[in-house]
Amino acid sequence: MFYHNINPVLLRLGPFEIRYYGLFFVLGFIIAYFMLAYLANKRRLSLTKDDISDFLLYEIIGVILGARIFYVFIYNLKSYLANPLEIFAVWHGGLSFHGGLLGAVAAGIIFAKKRKIDFYELADIFVIPLALGLALGRLGNFINGELYGRITNVPWAVQFQDAEGFRHPSQIYESLKNLFIFAVLWNVKDKKLPKGFLFWLFVTMYSFLRFVVEFFRQPDEQLGFFFGWLSMGQILSIIMFGIGFYFLHKRYKVL
Repeated sequence: MFYHNINPVLLRLGPFEIRYYGLFFVLGFIIAYFMLAYLANKRRLSLTKDDISDFLLYEIIGVILGARIFYVFIYNLKSYLANPLEIFAVWHGGLSFHGGLLGAVAAGIIFAKKRKIDFYELADIFVIPLALGLALGRLGNFINGELYGRITNVPWAVQFQDAEGFRHPSQIYESLKNLFIFAVLWNVKDKKLPKGFLFWLFVTMYSFLRFVVEFFRQPDEQLGFFFGWLSMGQILSIIMFGIGFYFLHKRYKVL
């Protein structure tokens, strides 16, 4: 068992802080830029380096807006109605992956229409660095000591500073889950697959594995469990899995 005493701040200069989480975020987008350039060139997509930079800017805006709006309305609406200015305080936390994915898709569709690019061709290459970036982000959550797991006595349990008892390091589980998804997508990327297949494969794999990992993660305090055992993350993942399964089965005749 381990005690979490990692300082999330790498460097502090007066009021200015450089946090590991922020570095992982920046690193994720740097990796995404170069990986998208490589994959676009390999698939002979008409994307210039400026196009990729613009696309990532669209995605940053779409992800943050989608993740925040979704969190406010689905996870903690009562609290934000009582303190409406907190809606804009993103630095206080409160982002939803499922909302972020919807925002990313919306931003991708808008960008694809403006550049006259097939959305699925863009989505198929974007989900590969996305999976890797999510793995880095969960490492950042672990360093921050947030989004920890449920109480356990497994040998690798972690005592987080703001949590009672030893907990599952569910952030590490999620990071490994995302690395697994990245590995699968990377290994099948060169196969002759129909447009959109990699995107819906990502959606299906992520939702299924997220549902499983949620059994080890502490549910949101303000929501608790639904039906006595399901977290909000699991309910959203069931919906996400159903959509992904439908498209893989109906459109691509798999599963």
